[in-house]
This record gives sequence, structure tokens and C-alpha cells, in this order.
Amino acid sequence: MSQLARPTQGRMLGGVCAALAQRFGMSPKTVRLIFVVSCLLPGPQFLIYLALWILLPSEDKVRATGW
Repeated sequence: MSQLARPTQGRMLGGVCAALAQRFGMSPKTVRLIFVVSCLLPGPQFLIYLALWILLPSEDKVRATGW
């Protein structure tokens, strides 16, 4: 499995769903659909998305630092 980082290619908003899709070997469209459907349920999904957007590094920064 690859390191969890927001990709520079193929992202829509923050790249969080694309990063999770890469990490778990899924299609980004599938992860986005799961996220949208999960937002219809009660819970902190949107806040978790925002936190991951802030906390996950971009692939550019990961390559630059060598992590």
C-alpha cells in the first residue's frame, strides 16, 4: 500500500477521496459515491473530510521531503 497523500492529478475538491482510493486500491468515483451517500446519514463525515484535507500532505510535498 502507498503512503496516504492527496494526489496532484485526478482530484476534484481537496483530493481526499482520491487519496483514500489510491491507498485502498479502489476507484476514486466509488469512494466519492460512498462519501456522498454517507453524508445523508447522521455523523461527522463532512468534518472528517475537512480535517483530512487539512492534515493530509499533497503528493508534491511528500516527493519534495522524501517521506
